[in-house]
Amino acid sequence: MASDKASNPMRELKIDKLVINCCVGESGDRLTRAAKVLEQLTDKKPVFSKARYTVRSFGIRRNEKISVHVTVRGFKAQEILDRALKVKEYELKKVNFADTGCFGFGINEHIDLGLKYDPSTGIFGMDFFVVLIRNGYRVSRRKEKPAKIGRSHKVTKDDAMVWFQQKYEGIIL
Repeated sequence: MASDKASNPMRELKIDKLVINCCVGESGDRLTRAAKVLEQLTDKKPVFSKARYTVRSFGIRRNEKISVHVTVRGFKAQEILDRALKVKEYELKKVNFADTGCFGFGINEHIDLGLKYDPSTGIFGMDFFVVLIRNGYRVSRRKEKPAKIGRSHKVTKDDAMVWFQQKYEGIIL
């Protein structure tokens, strides 16, 4: 039974999307520079995110733009993920993996990804979040006759960890 599941092409995992987030914690010039860094990295226009509520100790106000993120799909997502995992030396912790089969990690310096350092831009850290899916997930998202994904077809934490170890020969600490 286990060999049947392994050979089924519908059970293969693939990257649905890669979300890269760079939280600056303030609006203004630093945020626009972070947006430029993300645009250089992904060749896509980033989206600005607003603060949900005011936190006086951090000096942010509600609805103030404090972060920038971009979603990448397809081959470009795999390419960027390869570079980011190389920075992490293909080592992730077990807590980096969510129960839904997604995983995320962060890096401290964007120049480690192969981008050239520019003194006027500075150095930014960023978070990477990877969403894994199986073939057939469109069934739950389509407009006409949407259906639920069965429990056995959903991606689990263990599935994501095994995929990471096999595809990237990664180490889970």
